Amino acid sequence: MAQEKRPVQGEHKYEQEITSTEEHEERPGRSLVTTDHDVIRRWAEERDARPATVPGTEHEGRPGVLRFDFPGYGGGDLQEISWEDWFRTFDERKLNFIYQEHKKDGQQSNFFRLENPEREDA
Repeated sequence: MAQEKRPVQGEHKYEQEITSTEEHEERPGRSLVTTDHDVIRRWAEERDARPATVPGTEHEGRPGVLRFDFPGYGGGDLQEISWEDWFRTFDERKLNFIYQEHKKDGQQSNFFRLENPEREDA
């Protein structure tokens, strides 16, 4: 199933929007934002991270809180789900993926968070 391109929602304070896998941070440590599935999946796979959810947060049979399970970071508290389920939930909630490719010192960063710009407390 082809991804319907969805622009980043809401006013964002992030330094750079990424819209394809051909784009990268302009400098290490930048806060990046995207809704592009290929960009998100590439970022996760470069870190050997698997799509996951927090058990007990599901709602009406759908995944609840979305996360990534990084090797060696206590993923025992997470339940792995398919990329299809992860992205369907991501799109239904109209989330933005906020992340870093590298820390300021140039080392690979695992920082990410999901933001719903329609929620004031997001």
